[in-house]
Amino acid sequence: MSDAEDWTLVEAELARWRADGQAARLWLRDDDAVAVTPGLKRLARFTRNAGIHAVIAVIPAGAGPDLADFVALQPHWQVAVHGLAHVNHAPRAEKKAELGAHRPLDQVLADIEAGCGRLHTLFAGKLAPVLVPPWNRIDKAVEAELPRLGFEVLCAYGPEPAEEITGLRHLNTHLDIIDWRGSRGGLAHNVLIARLAEALTDARKAGGRPLGILTHHLVHDNRAWEFLEALAEFTRGRSDIRWWPPAEAWSGPLRRRGDRREASTLADGNVISN
Repeated sequence: MSDAEDWTLVEAELARWRADGQAARLWLRDDDAVAVTPGLKRLARFTRNAGIHAVIAVIPAGAGPDLADFVALQPHWQVAVHGLAHVNHAPRAEKKAELGAHRPLDQVLADIEAGCGRLHTLFAGKLAPVLVPPWNRIDKAVEAELPRLGFEVLCAYGPEPAEEITGLRHLNTHLDIIDWRGSRGGLAHNVLIARLAEALTDARKAGGRPLGILTHHLVHDNRAWEFLEALAEFTRGRSDIRWWPPAEAWSGPLRRRGDRREASTLADGNVISN
């Protein structure tokens, strides 16, 4: 391994979980799937070998039949709607967002519906009623409409809000393994372990909610893959921390709401820029 792992901080936090009579639950979300790349193949091998069920956030505008065929062979994967084209519509001075308040609400909702329609065609029963907004940002007015579009879960990043919208559950990720502000590869293992311990503390204090691990297979370097392998090995066979199947958070596949409107942006292809 490129980094030596010292799990002392995590062990100390898990002792508190045991004292409370609880077991921590981890789950995995991987973003920006558009094609069958070497990284996606490696992710499939990793999750299969580790027995981890994952949510794969697929960008509808870039996805095609080859990806659908590959995902169909992964019984431990579910697909989430990752916006439409992962295109930024925010002004240069603001943080990037595709589903923000920078366009008319009807246009944003039409894009989401177009994305749903495309992924329904490709993935059918694999498509979960889960929206993952690009860059983990979504306007409140858009969020309020998600139950009407058939979504049961909104999955972003960071602490879940205290108040839920009726019919919509927040199931966020809490630990991103990528160093976006530095190497744009995997963070150092000691940094990730310390952040994992902090995230476990937050999850315990929030009543034992699931803790989401966020990955991006397109940019993983050896350090990122090695951390995932080390984490899987650390959790293997333990009773105080386990990998949780996120499909327990929703009732079944996303149901089609009639004919989905195809947004013109589908023809523009996809742009990924983290």
